[in-house]
Amino acid sequence: MKILITDKMEEIGIKIFEDNDFEVTKNFMITKEELKQKIGDYNAVVVRSRTKLTADVLENAKNLKVIGRAGVGLDNIDQKKAAELNIEIFNTPEAPAVSVGELTLGLMLTLARRISYADRTTHEGQWNKNECLGYTLEGKKLGLVGFGNTAKYLAKITIALGMSVGVYSRFSKGQVAIEEAKDIGCLIYPTIDELLTSAQIISLHLPSSPQTENIINEERIKIMRKDAIIINTARGNLIDNKALLKALKNRDIAGAALDVYRKEPLDDQDLIDWNENLILTPHIASQTIESQTAAATIIAQKISNFLKKK
Repeated sequence: MKILITDKMEEIGIKIFEDNDFEVTKNFMITKEELKQKIGDYNAVVVRSRTKLTADVLENAKNLKVIGRAGVGLDNIDQKKAAELNIEIFNTPEAPAVSVGELTLGLMLTLARRISYADRTTHEGQWNKNECLGYTLEGKKLGLVGFGNTAKYLAKITIALGMSVGVYSRFSKGQVAIEEAKDIGCLIYPTIDELLTSAQIISLHLPSSPQTENIINEERIKIMRKDAIIINTARGNLIDNKALLKALKNRDIAGAALDVYRKEPLDDQDLIDWNENLILTPHIASQTIESQTAAATIIAQKISNFLKKK
């Protein structure tokens, strides 16, 4: 069995493939045209977020049995086309939960305590102590939109900090998930609007889909509290960035922190230029040694187990 790895992954995953006697090819800089030409030679392909497995690429995958995404989101894979071709897809939603949750908490603290501003201005030789009046997270209400692995972890650590946690997600009709959230100590909200109206901190944890596109839009921002902040470490298309920037400039909300964008690397100059109450990071939520090691290990094990049954 031949495996193509098109995006950089930890060596531990590659070693798992080799220990299972698979033939591994690494091409971390492969272009779309090269991938079209070569993908037909392989039984499995492993990607992260850089490689786009679009329909026109997969049409050439004559021998492909399985796609592995070393990460959570599958929006860079044409799932419909893969299903048509009977190609299995695996990802690793369990791998980055702690890393993404910790960064989300870090962004909350950075906004609440004005850490980014304090650091930047102090490096510039200023002493703006009086302008760095922030607030504690203890006693504040966190609203989680979505309740996957990361949101569950975040709920636990923020409740430990003395925050109250409200949840809205499509899971709300599933009794098992509702009980799980309640057991952690979360309040369940029947609609997203009710959650947005009451929470001071909003954190997004949804996949990319037509249903979640611009789920935070101008209308929903208007119903949020004036002291609200928004954190997005999930997917870039969940927020209408023009509406968000307008609200930030008008002080309709207190702040925002973004780690994901519609196009990466970020090229939205309006977002880049605004730094007063907006924090931008370059999609680093899962960029920890532990998360990358876990993603590589889990995806290699899943694919190896699958191929050995073929």
